[in-house]
Amino acid sequence: MSKTYVMGDVHGAYRALVQVLERSNFNKEEDTLIFLGDVCDGWNEVYECVEELLTIKNLISILGNHDKVFLDWINSATHGWGWLQGAKATADSYIRYAERECVIYAGKGGYLTNLTMLDMPLKHIQFYQNMLFKYTDHRNRCFVHGGFNRHYLIDDQTIDVLCWDRDLWMAALSAKSANKGSIVNNFKIKDNFKEIFIGHTPTIMWDTTDPMQAMNIHNLDTGAGYKGKLTIMDVDTKEYFQSDQVDLLYPEQKGRNK
Repeated sequence: MSKTYVMGDVHGAYRALVQVLERSNFNKEEDTLIFLGDVCDGWNEVYECVEELLTIKNLISILGNHDKVFLDWINSATHGWGWLQGAKATADSYIRYAERECVIYAGKGGYLTNLTMLDMPLKHIQFYQNMLFKYTDHRNRCFVHGGFNRHYLIDDQTIDVLCWDRDLWMAALSAKSANKGSIVNNFKIKDNFKEIFIGHTPTIMWDTTDPMQAMNIHNLDTGAGYKGKLTIMDVDTKEYFQSDQVDLLYPEQKGRNK
């Protein structure tokens, strides 16, 4: 019987991605993976991560804030962060596979490179272009990278809000603390989603590498871009599987631990 899984922010950690797929016995032909975004920026195997994700037949990918900055670069040749915020590792990854000599070097306020979208495989460009801003399944469960303003319909909100919002998660934590975890009337969501799955805000901020739940919201960003772990969860049973601590998988790199 096929299963549906949801996975948090990968941040270029290909070795961790392989681990969680193996440890969950994920079936690439039958199971569905809902990826919550941020394949980019952190560890320097973004290319390999995208290649691996593209082998999954039933893949639903959500646009993360780091993915959006990279997509903006694909579309405009200008990187909004100057290849900072872990993005240098993304450039490094694609430079290794470019069919011409590409370079990246320190510049004023960031990095400079002669890498262009022409150095990227077309299927990778299409991967980023086809990422969804949010996804709702047939059981009214919502999947989004960052969050949204719960007082308005999600369809009326901008891409930047969906990629960047942290207020939804912080409000859920406050409500959980105030009401000892029960779902109460003062935590209403306009769309009345049954459950919400997010990434974006690392659980290591609360000193845990496990996924967290507050009200009906599940946070799957367990710090894979830093010194945390990558997490994949069965959407129905909530059983989850994790990689090793990611910085130990990449002892030769710093990731976003700078």
